[in-house]
Amino acid sequence: MRAGWCAVGAAVAGLVLLVADARAVRVDPAAPPAAPSAAAVAGAPPAVVTPTCPGQDVPPGPPAKEETEAVAALPWPAEPVGGPGLGGCGDLGPAGVPPVGAAAYVLADLDSGTVLAARAPHARHRPASTLKVLLALVAARALDPDEVVEGTAEELRIDGSKAGIGPGGRYTVRQVLAGLLLNSGNDAAQVLARAMGGTSATTAAMSGTAARLGAHDTRAATPSGLDGPGMAMSAYDLAVLFRDALREPLIAETIGLRTVPFPGYGDRPGFTLSTTEQLLRRYPGALGSKSGFTDAARHTLVGFAERGGHRLVVALMRGEQHPVAMWQQAAALLDWGFAQPPQPGIGRLVDP
Repeated sequence: MRAGWCAVGAAVAGLVLLVADARAVRVDPAAPPAAPSAAAVAGAPPAVVTPTCPGQDVPPGPPAKEETEAVAALPWPAEPVGGPGLGGCGDLGPAGVPPVGAAAYVLADLDSGTVLAARAPHARHRPASTLKVLLALVAARALDPDEVVEGTAEELRIDGSKAGIGPGGRYTVRQVLAGLLLNSGNDAAQVLARAMGGTSATTAAMSGTAARLGAHDTRAATPSGLDGPGMAMSAYDLAVLFRDALREPLIAETIGLRTVPFPGYGDRPGFTLSTTEQLLRRYPGALGSKSGFTDAARHTLVGFAERGGHRLVVALMRGEQHPVAMWQQAAALLDWGFAQPPQPGIGRLVDP
């Protein structure tokens, strides 16, 4: 085992105490999984039922300062999307999965969609900037990548991380997507939303796309992932949406970039935009990742990696950077997944 992987494993061991009291629902890997209904596998629209996991139908408090109005919870499905094995409230999967501190996660085979392990996969959380994966998916399918859009003074005033878009700057959609995914630019999200008809039209398109893909735990309240009323996503949905986004060649190419030239504006010259994604930069075999943070969402992360022709996707929600960094938690799950023999899994990522 490489020294870097050993270090990750040693660091993750410090998380055992954090998750010792989690409600475990382990599945015998030798037992055949229960057959999901056709509706559950296809991600059919959920019926309105009482949540089987109390408190998981809405993101946990305290609310973000932007959540100024009460929004009804999204419907809870009568059957877990992806199969009955994903209906548990705690840890799901075979024994031996490394401990992680995130409140929810999903580890799955990217190509087959087989879910190898999970924790509270359908619990709703705030996605923070991992929501940008959904925005990128919608934009890549709605806009010409060579279309030119202009920056405005409004981009300079937006909260949070920025790619460096400003008034008078001219950018192709391809460049704006790079600013969105490499540097988590909220200014890039705003420019894309304006190009697609404004914030309301864009968030409606994002939520609608998620529903069509079977991601029924997802509601976009802002284009960027900044908190807003009713914002929600699950680790399961994040994996589903990321998997579908990677089917767009432009997104698959862009999210794996380490650096890219980026235009300036006004008197500001062009510069090199560099990725801020630690999993992409530091994990052997990583091909792309997207992380996020807000005070209310805490830390979120989705990424994928390849080893020996085998590709895995991992999604984590509501985590912390201490005692083990989020990228290292993801790396430990990926290491474990790559070491597993072929198995039926505990469910699947829907693929309409």
